[in-house]
Amino acid sequence: MKYEIRGGNLPVVILEMQRGETVFTESGGMGWMTAGFDMDTNMEGGLLGGIARKLSGESLFMTNYHCRETTGTIAFPASFPGTIIPLNLQGGQSVICQKRSFLVGERSAKLEIHFRQRFSAGLFGGEGFILQRVTGPGMIFVEIDGSVIEYELRAGEELKVDTGHVAMFEPSVQFEIERVKGITNMLFGGEGLFLTRLRGPGKVWLQTMPIPNLAGQLMPFLPTGKSE
Repeated sequence: MKYEIRGGNLPVVILEMQRGETVFTESGGMGWMTAGFDMDTNMEGGLLGGIARKLSGESLFMTNYHCRETTGTIAFPASFPGTIIPLNLQGGQSVICQKRSFLVGERSAKLEIHFRQRFSAGLFGGEGFILQRVTGPGMIFVEIDGSVIEYELRAGEELKVDTGHVAMFEPSVQFEIERVKGITNMLFGGEGLFLTRLRGPGKVWLQTMPIPNLAGQLMPFLPTGKSE
């Protein structure tokens, strides 16, 4: 399977697939395709599997696209201005992503929910208790809000991040929440009461424009529906 990512800040991944290859995405994730694909939509994993995906930000139903011609082209656009990250996961290799991040992947990859172990991380970490975990083998594509900044943390190395900017990290990275120190910082620092502390070893992907942050900036300019 070959791929090309186009579209700049409104990206789309275009896959060139061979006969017999299959990819899967959430229901409604496909943008366009050539003739020669079989489409199979189902509640993968049954009702419990569908509910679990819904909790992790995906749809109840997943759709498989199977190429039955010699070659075929199929495209999956991002749902928000940002970046599409390609990852070629090896067998047993995983990444942990924020909700709604998984875009499309080879059928050999496995998508499941991931629960944060610490109560404070789930309560104040910006994305709740439930994240997405994708495990290889297989090629997957993840969509991230805004631009992406990558860090490779050494063992014991720490990075403190404002809530919501953590898009994806390797399972070896420790994810913890700490309270901002100082009353003045808490009230007037503009960063909220809590920060996320990431401790290596492992790779971290940060996003520059989380959807909740953008929504908060736009809120004062949206009509309220009240007449003057």
